[in-house]
Amino acid sequence: MATFSTLPHQLADADSQFLDCNGFRVHYQRAGTGATLILLLHGSFLSLRSWRHVTAALAEHATVVAIDRPVCGLTSRPLPKTGGSALYSAEAQSDLVAALIEKLGFENAILIGHSTGGTVALLTALRHPERVRGLVLVGAMVYSAYATSELPAAMRAMMTALKPVFARLMRLMIGALYAKALRKFWYRQDRLTDDDIAAYRADFMVGAWDRAFLESFLATKHLGLDARVASLTIPALVITGEHDRAVKPDESQRLAAEMPNAELCVIPDCGHIPHEEMPDAFLAAVIPFMQRMAEKP
Repeated sequence: MATFSTLPHQLADADSQFLDCNGFRVHYQRAGTGATLILLLHGSFLSLRSWRHVTAALAEHATVVAIDRPVCGLTSRPLPKTGGSALYSAEAQSDLVAALIEKLGFENAILIGHSTGGTVALLTALRHPERVRGLVLVGAMVYSAYATSELPAAMRAMMTALKPVFARLMRLMIGALYAKALRKFWYRQDRLTDDDIAAYRADFMVGAWDRAFLESFLATKHLGLDARVASLTIPALVITGEHDRAVKPDESQRLAAEMPNAELCVIPDCGHIPHEEMPDAFLAAVIPFMQRMAEKP
């Protein structure tokens, strides 16, 4: 298991690659050689491991790049003395995604974002529409949770002044509740093995993960996406698990209805992470959409 002192290169796979971008050393894995780029953005507390069941199939049709988002996996966790939280804001993450697309040698990409990764994907499309060819939003947080949370100013000031204390508290709390929280993402929890949980824990708890997570927590704010989605005309596929408990299916239904050029897919017998729990059904929805996007000029 990873420890506080574990370094990213000690956990890297043979196909791991690293790229310096916007203040981060980003860990990614690449598959396929197609002219279209698909960029995979996982949800909170996970890693690029989340896409392991679907990457090969997607790579038959496009170049597929899965990244470890900031605060997760083997991507670096910079801790500047001032302005640290700004690195981890949703806006900064969307700018990072846009910059990565260019650094990877593409003009634009189809973004597949899950949960908070869906939030970042949507924000990237709003801030950098020229970089986004299409969107697949999987249990995306738009109307609740990460996209609407904001600390009261007094609380943020206190936590900022006492960062070591609150980082330690988060370390203890997340360490104790990690497995239980992860299991709630699955509708059928028998589909998530103890080995899967151990692997995700090792990916997440790398280096100064508690301090970086606190920086991310301090950067969270209400993004006002509910008032902006109607202006987004980029083609989108909104996917929800029928039994998603983290982002209720009616939120995804609302998102698909409010985006002018979106379609909805509800995957039965499935919770918050369709690409892990029901990968065949996920691919059956995504591949036709992806092929249509690849054909667009």
